[in-house]
Amino acid sequence: MGQYFSNEDLKSNIHKYEVDILNQHYTFYTDNGVFSKERLDFGTRVLLESIPLEILHGDILDVGCGYGVIDIILGKLIDAKFLGVDVNRRCLHLADMNKKENHVDNANFIESNCYEKIDKKYNFIITNPPIRAGKQIVYEIVMRAREYLVPDGSLFIVVRKEQGAKSMIRDLEKIYRVEVLNKEKGFFVIKCDLD
Repeated sequence: MGQYFSNEDLKSNIHKYEVDILNQHYTFYTDNGVFSKERLDFGTRVLLESIPLEILHGDILDVGCGYGVIDIILGKLIDAKFLGVDVNRRCLHLADMNKKENHVDNANFIESNCYEKIDKKYNFIITNPPIRAGKQIVYEIVMRAREYLVPDGSLFIVVRKEQGAKSMIRDLEKIYRVEVLNKEKGFFVIKCDLD
């Protein structure tokens, strides 16, 4: 079986689901080979419901964007510019479909392995990191985020307790000022600021 972070050829079976979150209704197209193809995953929901939306502005980067959920949901609510990056081309194709379906014009999506194609700094980086890609990739996303944040920028992460949230927090505290914004059903939403 293909992993959702690869570009392995899997037979396509596009379908869609609908979801209500943050007082808005959304429709998302998904497919085989993408993360959370049946519904909005709980971790992403908790992340989106925990971020203080009133502080978001400017340029926002979503690393491991999948089919564009974070960028599209926030893009409908926030006057900011969103860029989603992923290595999975199928996800990026779906993200473009979802952007059109939900009438969001302030989000764009590009293929990039973590920060490989990122050449500027962002006000915020938001990620539900691809845990199944392995610790090395997850840590590259969360630890290197500081290189791509403006001086007063913030990183928002969601990670499950069972997937190493507590040890990740300890490691993050070595390079960031860390605040746990929410804990819900084993999911930790973490805000990291540069010192």
